[in-house]
Amino acid sequence: MQTLAFRIAKHGEPDVLERCTVTVDAPGPGEIQIAQAAIGLNFADIYQRRGAHGPHSATPFPVTLGSVGAGTVTAIGSGVDGFQVGQRVAYMYPGAYQVVRNVPADRVVALPDDIPLDVAGATLLRGLTAEYLLRRLYVVKPGDVVLVHAAAGGMGVLLSQWARSLGATVIGTVGSEAKRQVALDHGCHHVIDYRNTDFASEVLKLTDGKGVAVVYDAVGKDVFLPSLQCLQPCGMAINYGTASGDVEAFDLQRLHARSLIVARPTLRTFIADAASLRRAAQVLFDAVTTGALRLEVGQRFAFDDVRIAHEMLESRRTIGSTVLIP
Repeated sequence: MQTLAFRIAKHGEPDVLERCTVTVDAPGPGEIQIAQAAIGLNFADIYQRRGAHGPHSATPFPVTLGSVGAGTVTAIGSGVDGFQVGQRVAYMYPGAYQVVRNVPADRVVALPDDIPLDVAGATLLRGLTAEYLLRRLYVVKPGDVVLVHAAAGGMGVLLSQWARSLGATVIGTVGSEAKRQVALDHGCHHVIDYRNTDFASEVLKLTDGKGVAVVYDAVGKDVFLPSLQCLQPCGMAINYGTASGDVEAFDLQRLHARSLIVARPTLRTFIADAASLRRAAQVLFDAVTTGALRLEVGQRFAFDDVRIAHEMLESRRTIGSTVLIP
């Protein structure tokens, strides 16, 4: 079978994304073939395209970007149980920028009826990331105050909603006044424009000088060090993305006086096997069912417009989650 894909043969700007036709064989043992209805676009794709640091392994060119998608099962390899042709599924596995593809069954989850395919493709990676950030790496408790950077972005809107439903007071930062209302509509109690305000001082004012229990930082270089000032004693700064650039080496003595904790995690550690992936997905889907979380698509781009989609995400002109539609 022939199918459309986008690949890169070198690192660079969005114009390195090349449209091509590739062959898809019948699924092998332990594999599921999926006709994709939606392919998630995430900042990890930008890192990989640039050749920047990230949770992806070095792969010989050409490289098919992306790691998440949703669609319908079209064929099943030998040794696979629990799935059937025609079933709606989503998955986490490298090489997503391809219309039809084979995926190991242990990287696939069945979708509940109330989650559309485009929503699953756009939000599964972010939803699973929010699950471990809020419920495992740091366990958010009622009464906690949390700081969410990029609170109007794809991850920010999920973290803010879910943290609020867990009983936290949520302070969000955004990069423009236009995004303030988006953050307020998605769980934030307070929103700070970090480009025009000293957000660290403002956070300390909002908390009567006590600081926050945890900082969720997908911005990186521009906000990391000031974020440490926002933490209460024994607070945790979690840097899970570097949209503004990598956080360079810093003096560990900055952590000493208040026993601060810094983490730089990656999702793949928390969903390393099929059981952990499916447990996390079930927690995510349950949060949607109970109303603790709304999964939404902020932007939809045709698959052929993938270069434009990359430019929009990279320049921070998107709101919420973005999906490519084959």
